[in-house]
Amino acid sequence: MNQRFSEYRIMWVLVLFDLPTETKKERKAAADFRKKITGDGFTMFQFSIYLRHCVSRENAEVHIKRVKSILPEFGKVGIMCITDKQFGEMELFYGKKPEKPKAGPQQLELF
Repeated sequence: MNQRFSEYRIMWVLVLFDLPTETKKERKAAADFRKKITGDGFTMFQFSIYLRHCVSRENAEVHIKRVKSILPEFGKVGIMCITDKQFGEMELFYGKKPEKPKAGPQQLELF
């Protein structure tokens, strides 16, 4: 396998958050945060967990910096990076039934 696309070099960035939604202003801030991170290529994994596939740690750092730049005024936000290898080892369940993970994005290389 090409070292550039090693399962230990490819990263997944997870953004986990718990934002207040009591007031109209808080709901708007939470919705804006979701909209901005999805605009940066994150997809919903669970309601308050979004993830993004990155080709390298350096690429992941770019997206982490973007998330940090749009943090809402209130609430809790966590950002975590894991390797593609670690992500592939995750066990997913729907109720008691195991669920196969969805295939990640396919990396294309142009010559």
